[in-house]
Amino acid sequence: MNAPTPSPTESREPKGSMDRFFKISERGSTFGTEVRGGMATFFAMAYIVVLNPLIIGTAEDVNGEMLGIPGVAAMTALVAAISCVIMGMVSRYPFAIAAGMGLNAVIAYGIAPFMPWADVFLLVIIEGLLLLILVLTGFRTAVFSAIPPGLKIAIAVGVGLFLAFIGLVNAGFVQAGEGTPVQLGDGGLNGWPILIFVIGLLLSIALYVRNVRGALLIGIVVTTVIAIAVEAVLGDGEGGLGWGLTVPTLPTSVGDLVAVPDVSLLGLFAEGGLSGRFSDIGAATLVMLIFTLLLADFFDTMGTMVGVAQQAGLADEDGNIEGSREVLTADAIGTLLGGAGSASVATVYAESAAGVGEGARTGIAPIVTGAMFLIATLFTPLVTLVPFEAATPVLVIVGFMMMTQVTNINFKDPAIGIGSFLAIIMMPFTYSIANGIGFGLLAFAFVMLVTGRGRQVHPLLWLISVVFLIHFAEAPIYALIG
Repeated sequence: MNAPTPSPTESREPKGSMDRFFKISERGSTFGTEVRGGMATFFAMAYIVVLNPLIIGTAEDVNGEMLGIPGVAAMTALVAAISCVIMGMVSRYPFAIAAGMGLNAVIAYGIAPFMPWADVFLLVIIEGLLLLILVLTGFRTAVFSAIPPGLKIAIAVGVGLFLAFIGLVNAGFVQAGEGTPVQLGDGGLNGWPILIFVIGLLLSIALYVRNVRGALLIGIVVTTVIAIAVEAVLGDGEGGLGWGLTVPTLPTSVGDLVAVPDVSLLGLFAEGGLSGRFSDIGAATLVMLIFTLLLADFFDTMGTMVGVAQQAGLADEDGNIEGSREVLTADAIGTLLGGAGSASVATVYAESAAGVGEGARTGIAPIVTGAMFLIATLFTPLVTLVPFEAATPVLVIVGFMMMTQVTNINFKDPAIGIGSFLAIIMMPFTYSIANGIGFGLLAFAFVMLVTGRGRQVHPLLWLISVVFLIHFAEAPIYALIG
């Protein structure tokens, strides 16, 4: 089931210049639907304003320096705001963009220990420039087109499972267990936050299956209100009830509502000038660090774009997207902004599917999301008002929506079947969209080779397979080069 769309008899003629530019009527949407979709996407991904600073802002660089939470929080929201607007205007697709989860961990724990923070973000800018070159030369789009349709569907399904897993983990419904990788809750479903999540999930499912307009957004808002009421009656205002990250308490004064954003980290990459940078690490290490970041960003965006576009019905029968070059260009610009703003790599968000679930089909949705991120730079307490337990039920439902496409994969073809299977399971199991794509493509190429169909594999896929082999073998390569 998808969001309600106009009937075949309903006119889809453009109703003005905005309608014509964004193709609102052509894609069976309305301005109101786009606004709702943009808001739903924002609430589904607003957690990044809180979570990214906890990763980037608290990690130490090679000199033991930390960026601090306030500055990273402000720049995370500001970069997301600008990037979302650029994505909406340039691509005209419902893809929101912000600091990427997983990519921020690569930066904080894989790159910062080697160099000062200023060099880290200069490296991000270099990676963004390389991405932009790959897009403008057509290479990135060519790689996207070379992936078989069945694997593109598998990528979409894998992204759905990944989203659902993120939702369950962030809500505390699934946790690391003692003696098991994961378990139900902390050994059981205990506590008010878990109950709030269950209420939100059931409410959102009920609204969704009843085809209520704005179902996902209504579910988030109502569940947040319930969470605030529970905390007000039973909580201590300090998270004693066990909320995952944000304690749902109402602000008590104007000072708790409005805060001047801290933009002191803007332009940190240029600190100390641009000459003599990266002098403390070897050339081989520098190349490997750029390669790791580039590969993760390259395929993370591609997988998310495929998944969300498939869910929105914006991809053709081969899984290709008209205007994918514009999407990838906007994504590369987002990475450049992320480096300039010291907010990590900005990338397309799988949570964009929350807006798609509300019916968003055009670039108006990410512009609305960007506007809300801009507001978030001033009203941080309001951004952090929505607890994980109220927002993450949406991710579970979106995961279901994207999972329905699995019936279109030809599992009777062993190359497509095994490749798709590994792509689907490796995304949630390794907590990485890029890893899932890598294992899926490697398995597809290998099975095609051993079944005598190696010549049918696109040359670019062989090249990408080699690249992924190098990526997955980084640890021994690092050991060899010291």
